[in-house]
Amino acid sequence: MDAKKILCLTGLSLAISCSVTAFAQTDVPEAVRVPDGHKVAMETVGVGQITYECQAKSDMPGQMAWEFMGPKAVLNDRSGKQVGTYYGPPATWESADGSRLTGTQVAIAPAGAGNIPHQLVKANPAEGKGEMTGVSYIQRVATQGGVAPSKACAASNKGEREIVQYQADYLFWTAN
Repeated sequence: MDAKKILCLTGLSLAISCSVTAFAQTDVPEAVRVPDGHKVAMETVGVGQITYECQAKSDMPGQMAWEFMGPKAVLNDRSGKQVGTYYGPPATWESADGSRLTGTQVAIAPAGAGNIPHQLVKANPAEGKGEMTGVSYIQRVATQGGVAPSKACAASNKGEREIVQYQADYLFWTAN
């Protein structure tokens, strides 16, 4: 391969890397930005469902609300190929290679009406060897849908479950 082709491919590779980092860090609220010293190791699109249940509010007697019960989604690469799953509780990201991790929410930030918030999660050490090994943060961005149902939640439908569709980009970060 000649030097010009190598230079072009290197430039394309850098442009792609920069665009992911630029989107993840400058196009999201500061609260959910990954600390300096990390790079994107894997980029996925989560497509799935979030389950909510109508329950009594624990901190407000007599009040009812739709409570988050958990997600169930496939994780696809940018070409649409499934590379993993996301489910919970606890929130678990699992690669097709069998490695998986859980994490602790660090921050959230609004993502627009009708969309679940952007989120930053500090990853626990991965179980198994593979794609999830070494991941330090998971960043949820570009969310679509997923908010609690607008349907009334009252004593008359206590215990009822509703499933809502959502989509979000999940960026997996490792230390440089």
